[in-house]
Amino acid sequence: MNALRKMLAFIKKDFYIHISYRIAFLFEWISILTKVTTFYFISKLVGQGMLPYLNEYQTGYFSFVLVGIAFSGYFNTALQSFSSNIREEQLLGTLEAMLATPTKIPLIIIGISIWDFLFTTITSIICLLFGAMFFRADLSQMNLLASLLILAMTIISFSSIGIISAAFIMVVKKGNPINWMISTFSGLFGGVFFPIEMFPKKLQFISYLLPITHSLKGLRHAILQGYSFKMLMPDIMALLFFCIILFPLSIWIFKKAVNKAKLTGSLAHY
Repeated sequence: MNALRKMLAFIKKDFYIHISYRIAFLFEWISILTKVTTFYFISKLVGQGMLPYLNEYQTGYFSFVLVGIAFSGYFNTALQSFSSNIREEQLLGTLEAMLATPTKIPLIIIGISIWDFLFTTITSIICLLFGAMFFRADLSQMNLLASLLILAMTIISFSSIGIISAAFIMVVKKGNPINWMISTFSGLFGGVFFPIEMFPKKLQFISYLLPITHSLKGLRHAILQGYSFKMLMPDIMALLFFCIILFPLSIWIFKKAVNKAKLTGSLAHY
């Protein structure tokens, strides 16, 4: 219960900060809806040319890219949220105070970014509903339970990368090659905007080394085709592997970064 109260306090704080910037809040929603609309018209431009690469999903390009747009936000949030929030707490001088409390480090890591993930969840739902209501994306076959399971593992695996990135910021303060490298490769090879089947076989191998590939592939099958848990098992197992390896590793690396910052006296430096 104590942990839950602390988590709700984090959410309440960040919610009030977020809505206090009303113009920025409004522009975020306009940007999301504009992006969906843009890709609807791009799908018209692409026409039938993409269909041979979409046979696996049995859908048109717009429905394919709509899922990519909606759920790639989790990847961007995971990469940016932890490191940027750690940096902000350093600048405000509150990070050292939080780490000095009895609150466990994993709870602090999750707490400072949980609002960002809740907001991303809201935007993902709005994206899907907007695409379905105004541009007739077919989501009627969605397997909701399977989608939620894949989404949960997506958040854990993506967040693990983000926590490692935050640990880097904890030590060096500025400059983050981890974010740049992961976001660049995932943006190109992750299958957000086009199917990875367009790549030569050797490049597809790179795609399957990234958690975002398995996440989006599983989500598309679950949402657009209603795949069962059994049919989704290859992507579920791949994501489970990333979760088991990356999450404990990320917490261990972050703790090491905190201890190093404490020893060098740079925890509150910015």
